[in-house]
Amino acid sequence: MKYTKLIQKFGHDILSSDSIQIEKKAIQHGNISVYDHTIAVARMCLYINDLFHLKLDEETLVRGALLHDFFLYDWHDKESWHRFHGFRHPYFALKNAKKQFPINEKCEDMIVKHMFPLNPFPPKYKESWVLCLADKICASKETIGRA
Repeated sequence: MKYTKLIQKFGHDILSSDSIQIEKKAIQHGNISVYDHTIAVARMCLYINDLFHLKLDEETLVRGALLHDFFLYDWHDKESWHRFHGFRHPYFALKNAKKQFPINEKCEDMIVKHMFPLNPFPPKYKESWVLCLADKICASKETIGRA
């Protein structure tokens, strides 16, 4: 409940945006929507922050998690430009996020570097490292069907 309130508090503009409707309809892993995945990742980021007493910026954690997959297309569609989605989608997500929402430098780093080590550039901030971990935990659970 605590994490749900923090996600609403810091992500209300993102969660109420028209663009978020695309995420609700697009599948991310298994049968989990991109929207549900990003909520789970935000929750996991907050949990990791609490578990390890990291005292990170919760607003940035939430906003980065909600926007890390803000690429706004269904990557399962057989479009030629969807090729290499794993490598390219962070840049699409950052471009879309910057057009629609105020984000800080840490949030930008979180979005672009969340696919590390698939993306060879390591995260610069602790918040980015937490997102990398949270995203991989959630994606693994979703992919093997235990979301």
